[in-house]
Amino acid sequence: MENLTDAVRILKSGGLVAFPTETVYGLGADALNVKALAKVFEAKNRPTFDPLILHVVDAAGARALAATFPPLAEKLAAAFWPGPLTLVLPKNPNVPDLATSGLPSVALRVPNHPMALDLLRAFGGPLAAPSANPFGGVSPTTADHVTQGLGNKVDLVLDGGPCAVGVESTVLSLLEGVPVLLRPGGTALEDLERVCGKIRVPQEGEAVSQSPGRLEKHYAPRTPLYRAGSLPSYPGRPRLGYLAFRDDPMDGLWERVEVLAPSGEAREAAANLFAALRRLDGAGLQAIAFEPLPEAGLGRAVNDRLRRASQKD
Repeated sequence: MENLTDAVRILKSGGLVAFPTETVYGLGADALNVKALAKVFEAKNRPTFDPLILHVVDAAGARALAATFPPLAEKLAAAFWPGPLTLVLPKNPNVPDLATSGLPSVALRVPNHPMALDLLRAFGGPLAAPSANPFGGVSPTTADHVTQGLGNKVDLVLDGGPCAVGVESTVLSLLEGVPVLLRPGGTALEDLERVCGKIRVPQEGEAVSQSPGRLEKHYAPRTPLYRAGSLPSYPGRPRLGYLAFRDDPMDGLWERVEVLAPSGEAREAAANLFAALRRLDGAGLQAIAFEPLPEAGLGRAVNDRLRRASQKD
């Protein structure tokens, strides 16, 4: 596979390769090469205090990067890897501080995409792979989204089609006695609790250990985004967009409507979220209103992304 050979060559020389995962496209770099990691932060214009998730091909690869890999980590890895779950564990000294923003912990996951796994296997080591887009913007779920956002800042883009899950991984910290949900994502909290028991969910605004995707303003389109009912008044006949969960409101107020899940399934909404936001963002609108999903399953992850992308009161 020529593209895969090229990708490995680029990564081993310290370059950047965007590749698909089941969640979003990642901007891949050699996780143990500090100069390559610095290129990731530069390409994304990402602050260095925001840690990266390291992708590995299997649980053995994760164990090599963690100082300890407790029984609960083994249990979760067996149940959810490969898949959209990131575990935060004490880091092995071989992990560069730049990858972890100087924290004594490391975020690890095994992606569930054949192209990502082939790349990791061929590369033979861990890859840092935050979302392949400018920092704070809408995450990419197709190869075209990557090219639109990063252009020639990435050396190669591997096209694996649209991402099936469409929102980033769930991030779970195992640094305390009780697991802590640092970021809701593609693995539902309810599914995790069936395997590991009660998980602590921090209150909004509570200070917790750093994790990717926890900045208050994140995943944002350029067009102002508001929760439905919080949209400010605009003079005349404004050009407004609406991001609906399952039904078009059909009330004539909206220039453009995107329906995330006609089926009413949160999984469908998650898969469609970022692409729908991008379409609305490119429609020349003055503002976008969104309808939250029920706060359960993947609806929790979709609501988290929308809240972080929206204008605050």
